Amino acid sequence: MFDRERGWNLSFAGCGFLGVYHVGVSSCLQEKAPYLITEATKIYGASAGALNAAALVCGSCMAQCCSDVMDVAKEARKRNLGPMHPSFNLVKILKNGLYRNLPENAHELASGRLCISLTRVSDGENVLVSEFGSKEELIQALICSAFVPIYCGIIPPTFRGVRYVDGGISNNLPEYELKNTITISPFSGESDICPRDNSTNFHELRVTNTSIQFSLANLYRLTRALFPPEPKVLGEMCQQGYNDALRFLKDNSMFHFLILSSCVKSS
Repeated sequence: MFDRERGWNLSFAGCGFLGVYHVGVSSCLQEKAPYLITEATKIYGASAGALNAAALVCGSCMAQCCSDVMDVAKEARKRNLGPMHPSFNLVKILKNGLYRNLPENAHELASGRLCISLTRVSDGENVLVSEFGSKEELIQALICSAFVPIYCGIIPPTFRGVRYVDGGISNNLPEYELKNTITISPFSGESDICPRDNSTNFHELRVTNTSIQFSLANLYRLTRALFPPEPKVLGEMCQQGYNDALRFLKDNSMFHFLILSSCVKSS
């Protein structure tokens, strides 16, 4: 568990369409323990986790984020090959949504607080970026972090003249090893906020820093990360994110900490 005296970070795992789980977690934190967001030193993210982290840092409406994920999933499900259909341009959809939903000063809000995980094409190394000169530059970094080769296209996008792809390929849960980082993942495993499957299997797989327990439920989640289920199931995943975050706050006496913090500020 993180040390409150030293401050804390938040880190959201990459997970494709399961990013709706992050929306549920974020909604709970905003409602029940907003200080965990506003006072976090940095908010990290890879791929879909980076998109959610950007929304949090920029104060975007989580209800709108959930609605956007649902709309994209519905569009993908209309086609025979789902998101793999040639007429489905995920990059264009994401870019339009980011330009529409992020404020004009998004890069100023994000610089120094938001940290995006990228995978450099030339050598496969992980790069974490946290400074952005413009809203367009911030959006380009987010697009690079979410770009899954073949799935999103053939030619990788660029950030400051360098080609990058999905940050989850090289580091799917940035700074997971730091005790003061609260890790969030839609896969059952060792993350601080994640589903708790009723499984007797204690074996786990670590995929680019993300702990994933061997279970049928996780296998299902993995298949749905790139090929979204029906909206009803996505809604249930969002609700589970909310519930799992609520459990984390209760288990770690975060509500008590919030009350004490409020008393100190008012005195």
